[in-house]
Amino acid sequence: MQLKTLLTATPVRQVIGPVDRPVEKIAYDSRRVQRNSMFVALRGEKTDGHQFIGHAIEKGASVIVAEREEKNSRVTCLVVENTRTALADLSATFYGHPARKLKLAGVTGTNGKTTTTFLIKHMCESAGLRCGLVGTVRYEIGERILPAIRTTPESLDLQELLAQIANAGCKAAAMEVSSHALAQDRTRGLEWDVAVFTNLTQDHLDFHGTMENYFDAKVKLFTGLATQEPKGKPVAIVNIDDRYGQQLLDKIDKRLAVVTYGMGMRADFRASNYRAEFTGTSYQLDARGKSYLIRLPLIGRFNVANSVAALAAANALGINLRTAVYSLAKSPQVPGRLELVPAKRQFQVFVDYAHTPDALGNVLKTLRELEPHRLIAVFGCGGDRDRQKRPLMAEMADRLADYSIITSDNPRKEDPNAIVAEIEKGFRSNHYEKIVDRTKAINRAVALARPRDIVLIAGKGHENYQEFADYTIPFDDIQVARRAIEDHPIEF
Repeated sequence: MQLKTLLTATPVRQVIGPVDRPVEKIAYDSRRVQRNSMFVALRGEKTDGHQFIGHAIEKGASVIVAEREEKNSRVTCLVVENTRTALADLSATFYGHPARKLKLAGVTGTNGKTTTTFLIKHMCESAGLRCGLVGTVRYEIGERILPAIRTTPESLDLQELLAQIANAGCKAAAMEVSSHALAQDRTRGLEWDVAVFTNLTQDHLDFHGTMENYFDAKVKLFTGLATQEPKGKPVAIVNIDDRYGQQLLDKIDKRLAVVTYGMGMRADFRASNYRAEFTGTSYQLDARGKSYLIRLPLIGRFNVANSVAALAAANALGINLRTAVYSLAKSPQVPGRLELVPAKRQFQVFVDYAHTPDALGNVLKTLRELEPHRLIAVFGCGGDRDRQKRPLMAEMADRLADYSIITSDNPRKEDPNAIVAEIEKGFRSNHYEKIVDRTKAINRAVALARPRDIVLIAGKGHENYQEFADYTIPFDDIQVARRAIEDHPIEF
């Protein structure tokens, strides 16, 4: 692609150098620069890409996009107001605006994004609409499955991913949209067919600072829907049971089509008569003037909400509602989301990604409904993340579990013992113990389990690693729990 073609993609304050240059690649990491590359210098939280402009030129960059002048006869410099927004604009043009070739559903919220996107994809494919997936667990491109690096990739990587999804023959994509991505304009310029808001509870305050800022980031997904081009009729789907969802309704352009969901009488897609068992959940759905009996092989009241959101989204994408309802009975297990660890024992062990107070509370409440003899929780909190939620996690476990084991999550650069001490402050009872080593904590919980008990291992879910200050080790809660169960005596 020629530079002069890309010049029309984003506002440029100044062009220094010739514009008749080929651009064969765009990069924001100077280590990935090749001959005839465009290097975009991003300002990050820890590093400033402007410091690596010289390295990019040495590697063969022919175009530099920066927020300040860079005079070098070997390159053309484009001076822009904001390199993040410029990267999003340039990437979309470079990859031919792939979102326009797809029916695109974006799901945002603190909890439920992963399950909702998995269900949307499942419903689409059950109806014959091939669908890609972008989210926390993995990226799915036709038959290819890639490990997820970020919930929502950087704008350049996201545009390339969507282009690959379209080129693989997919006609739709379901995508998790994180608050970080929205705040950093990674999804800028995408044209959505459906945008879903699940809920908002405390998380990521280390990045956003306040709940108001966190909410404002989520709102960005919806505020541009009414004016986006060329897709002119997107649908906003909002959880009306959530107080932030109710606030969001006031911020959405009145010209936009809005569908509400929840368990209250005012919801357009309403769930009622909910029943949970070990094998799944059933409920009644009232929508579009009809009632449906829903059978879902996932457990939990929160999964009722996730499935109703997915039904509304799939319907907005053009999937017949009855077809979508029928497909729910064969929904896949979402990795690390209330995933039952296979075991021939008289107790159950579940692994879940719950890492916020609200998510942990929802999972514990769900498992309570299964009427266990005792509910044992194993959980920790990640390092270098929102410290305010640590005692709140403990309060939730103290209230809803019979016994808890506080352990390490991903301590990153923090002292694991210090994190555990901050969590411990939230306990009021003495129905807990501290075992910082996560393997030993899981082994202890399984060893404590007796007939009709349930063990919940929370916080890491699908993750297959544990991150420390200077190293990362392989770690899979499912596999560790399986080994612990194998060592547990069958007879009591």
